[in-house]
Amino acid sequence: MPVRQNPPSKAASGTQRTTPPSRRPLISGMLADRIFAGLARGAAVLTLLLLVGILMSLVVGAWPSIAQYGLGFLTRSVWDPVQNEYGGLVMIYGTLATSFIALLIAVPVSFGIALFLTELSPAWLKRPLGTAVELLAAVPSIVYGMWGLMVFGPILARFVQQPLQSLLAGVPYLGSLVSGPPVGIGILSAGIILAIMIIPFIAAVMRDVFEVTPPLLKESAYGLGATTWEVVWKVVLPYTKTGVLGGIMLGLGRALGETMAVTFVIGNMNQLNSLSVFEAANSITSALANEFAEAGEGLHQASLIYLGLVLFFITFVVLALSKVLLSRLQKNEGART
Repeated sequence: MPVRQNPPSKAASGTQRTTPPSRRPLISGMLADRIFAGLARGAAVLTLLLLVGILMSLVVGAWPSIAQYGLGFLTRSVWDPVQNEYGGLVMIYGTLATSFIALLIAVPVSFGIALFLTELSPAWLKRPLGTAVELLAAVPSIVYGMWGLMVFGPILARFVQQPLQSLLAGVPYLGSLVSGPPVGIGILSAGIILAIMIIPFIAAVMRDVFEVTPPLLKESAYGLGATTWEVVWKVVLPYTKTGVLGGIMLGLGRALGETMAVTFVIGNMNQLNSLSVFEAANSITSALANEFAEAGEGLHQASLIYLGLVLFFITFVVLALSKVLLSRLQKNEGART
């Protein structure tokens, strides 16, 4: 005989009724999102304000020199604190020449390191070799400078500078390019030291971006009979050109702003006697490091700050040109498709 079940009472049914969800978690989540968005926006605005503040402080500090020389400061080669005459051509040339030499050496070497680590290196060697390359970035710049002055400089003078001068003696243009006293310090020595310093940065970035290339693309190219060089040149580089260009710009920024290593090996000579790569010269950073602490208020200090403003402008122009180059590469790629 079935048991008759009584219907639930009103009190029981009232206790089982679901309550509307609370709006408090939703409101707290919206508040957290607004706070996060405000903090992120504030960080971006703060960065822009710091950039503008640095630029304005450089302009204000360099204004006496700007008013005195104008843009002619960039083409004057005289730097004489005794006579209170200043020009930045020697420092600008030294900065650009050493950075160019550093990139000329570091980019191919870094590309070879990244190519070997990602495509050719055996598994047991990849990790220790990559770690060794990255450890070069941890060496202080003053150690590079001391090593360049005391060890690398004499080697460069004996085994490179003297043989080149003997070989190219009397040859037009090339002879003057390697002229100068064979002491192992100068623009070439500073450029090579800078190249050694920026190789870890460029190589690490290139290796990382090479590794993000989809294996399917490379395996397809290998399946079609492509060689390792063809895979890298026609598959890996087009896929990772943004990261590669970013790594090169990172190395260039390090080369432009390096101070202590360049100060040790460039010679710190404020004269531009010739365009020889073995000639002692000066750079913007080494001039600031050597003279700013002893410069008195007035035109000398303002000229040094003017050099800092020029270095800021050079860095900005290099960054802008890299952005333009990247956009043109992307546009040409879209046009081909």
